[in-house]
Amino acid sequence: MRWVVTGAGGFIGSALCEELLKLGQEVIGLDNFATGHPHNIELVRQVVGSEAAARYTFIEGDICNLEDCVKACQGADYVLQQAALGSVPRSLDNPLATHRSNVDGFLNMLVAARDASAKRFVYASSSSVYGDHPALPKVEAHIGRQLSPYAVGKRVDELYAGVFQDSYGLEVIGLRYFNVFGRRQDPNGAYAAVIPRWLGRLIAGEPCKIFGDGSNSRDFCYVDNVVQANLLAATETEASATNQVYNVGCNGNTDLNELYRVIREAVAQRYPKVAALDVQYAEPRAGDVAHSQADIGKIQRHLGYAFSHDIQAGMRETAAWYLDSLGA
Repeated sequence: MRWVVTGAGGFIGSALCEELLKLGQEVIGLDNFATGHPHNIELVRQVVGSEAAARYTFIEGDICNLEDCVKACQGADYVLQQAALGSVPRSLDNPLATHRSNVDGFLNMLVAARDASAKRFVYASSSSVYGDHPALPKVEAHIGRQLSPYAVGKRVDELYAGVFQDSYGLEVIGLRYFNVFGRRQDPNGAYAAVIPRWLGRLIAGEPCKIFGDGSNSRDFCYVDNVVQANLLAATETEASATNQVYNVGCNGNTDLNELYRVIREAVAQRYPKVAALDVQYAEPRAGDVAHSQADIGKIQRHLGYAFSHDIQAGMRETAAWYLDSLGA
């Protein structure tokens, strides 16, 4: 089958491309490298080997350009829409850029997938859509008021996707990711996610910062779990499973203080001096949700999802990758 993966230069997109190529599929990757990296494309080709890499076509393009979307989707069987400008703080700093990529670009991909008669359109939504709804764990049917432009855009994506299935017959499934982490996630930049940022700083022997008192908690989900969810969503044959959104997490609840201890312990096994580094605290950031935890009952029932890595297993693999990549 021919699979289109947008955001192919990102860590989730590159993991999807890698797994699909290992499974003997044809892959079309699309990325403009706004947040992804060319070296991730090359790393995937190296990991899968030359025979599998021959089935990989990469297009440097932008989902905000409809022509690029149409080109990528020609002959597509499945579309895995991962491209987006991530980060709640980024969206607060630049809501126009976030909207352009995450809403306008998303709509372009829906149109291109529809016109290519793709079998299924699977897209990345976000746990941020739950906003200020207080219940834990988060259940798909109950959301609150979104707290950032990023969260609003992801909710708009869900609404647009539903309209495209109802109006045009394009089968859609949305996946609400909960704090995904793993190999090839960018540790640099002002909007880097917390796990790669802390790994990068600790490997460099530098202190880490927590915004708030560290009691905020998240459901941290290793990237291989997300790959599994995408492939299950794309290939599920039960019609009632489509036109739905599903949480993708581990039903975990790790606060930032505990997360720091887990990461510091992993790095200290190679760099013992890191064990003495204490975290620094700063004022809380606007738009951050206090607590987030996924109820994964729906995705287990309808798609057969069973996460392969909890946070400890995922962190062992992630830390090993960063230590090999960034360490001396």
